[in-house]
Amino acid sequence: MKIFVPPIKSQGIKTKLVPWIKDVIPSKIEGTWIEPFMGTGVVAFNIRPDKAILADSNPHLINFYNGIKNDSINPNVVRHFLEEEGEKLLTIEDYYYEVRKRFNEHHNPLDFLFINRAGFNGMIRFNKKGGHNVPFCKKPNRFAKSYVTKIVNQVDNIHTIIKSSDYSFIHQSFQGTIAMAKKEDIIYCDPPYIDRYVDYYNGWNAEDENSLNTLLDIFEGKFILSTWHSNKYRENEYLKTIWKKFEIVTKEHFYHLGGSENNRNSMLEALILNHKIPKIKEKKVLKQLTLF
Repeated sequence: MKIFVPPIKSQGIKTKLVPWIKDVIPSKIEGTWIEPFMGTGVVAFNIRPDKAILADSNPHLINFYNGIKNDSINPNVVRHFLEEEGEKLLTIEDYYYEVRKRFNEHHNPLDFLFINRAGFNGMIRFNKKGGHNVPFCKKPNRFAKSYVTKIVNQVDNIHTIIKSSDYSFIHQSFQGTIAMAKKEDIIYCDPPYIDRYVDYYNGWNAEDENSLNTLLDIFEGKFILSTWHSNKYRENEYLKTIWKKFEIVTKEHFYHLGGSENNRNSMLEALILNHKIPKIKEKKVLKQLTLF
């Protein structure tokens, strides 16, 4: 399966997990594919449903993808912008922080792309006032010609995918997005991982996790939820309590994240489902089933 990598990066991006996620969804999606936490959009852009509602509480992600949808952001625009700004990054000390300040004041989606790709470790992080606060990756030659071309190609791929389908990008709460879902739709949720260190746009806590559980529990259609199962230090206790009634499949995944090798560890990922895995695909994921 060819994986289309989106131009926006984030910690915890599901790029390498997309084939696994695809294995547990129906081969044909009758209704709308709905994501209350679209993040980078990597899952939807590779599942490629005919119709999708992709929502997030982070307005900057939504603004960026709406820019691609309405053609204000396209490969030519991105190439010109990154080449021009990349030159300034080479010659002006602390230019990254000038762009970050500019973004926090004006919220230009191209500035968002710039600081996302020049920030430390591919992080998306905001302070309590909504200001982007990821430090510079300390690579003045970040936007070398080959790297700009790589990003431009990613924009081109996603532009093609969006234009060939019926996708809506909406800035709203996960509660509002789930309320839009109908019985024939499929909801895919990739919320911040509870009890893990996260810097989501507006945080994530036990109240949010329980609220999500309540809404998905009463949903009459099918849902899939990505979360964490365990690592070598501890387990996700919520899988033993509020999520225990549902189907759970797991897969080991390694995150290349963190400032030091000691912080880069494997994680047992979990998918929670309120439906049985399609029989054709069941053999592929059956060996991944793990019970506490």
